[in-house]
Amino acid sequence: MGFSEQWQQWRARVDLDEYDERWNRQQADGASVHGEADFVMNYEGQRVLDAGCGMGRVAIELHRRGRSVVGVDNDGDMLAYAARREPAIQWVVGDLAATDLEQRFDIIVLAGNVLVFAEPRDRGAVVANLAGHLADGGVLISGATYGVDFSAGLTLDSYDQWCAEEGLELATRHATWDGDGFDGGDYAVSVHRRQASPSA
Repeated sequence: MGFSEQWQQWRARVDLDEYDERWNRQQADGASVHGEADFVMNYEGQRVLDAGCGMGRVAIELHRRGRSVVGVDNDGDMLAYAARREPAIQWVVGDLAATDLEQRFDIIVLAGNVLVFAEPRDRGAVVANLAGHLADGGVLISGATYGVDFSAGLTLDSYDQWCAEEGLELATRHATWDGDGFDGGDYAVSVHRRQASPSA
């Protein structure tokens, strides 16, 4: 999975030490910084894949809450931070469009505009590869900005189409990780589900 121009610009201007410390300061000041983990905990299933996990904030919090988590990202520098913070989690440097983890997950979460930061030509392949890692009945949860300049061509219709092509059905959609109702705005948290196979 190549990185979009948006990612390259963000990565060039961000100091990872400062970025990490910013979250720590917010939490120390009493801010809620785990909205994504709160949202994921509403869904059943022990095995979670944090796809595009970055420095591991979401994965580490889910691990702390008792879920079995794997984190995948193709930015080795960010994963190094994650591994230092929580070595008990399996961290994988990998391409979300191609890496085969040889396991299935109950929940796959894409937090933090992962598809926006992916090279546009690779986005459909990312969805297809992740869908292939979902267990029957599992959910793919993605929060992203759509349809504006920052999105680099990513639209909600295209995302829904990629999911449909992989047999995933839209279960619910929200405007925020707090669960606010979706009203057609630029940001959406979408939950697509792989239907369970009929019993033999």
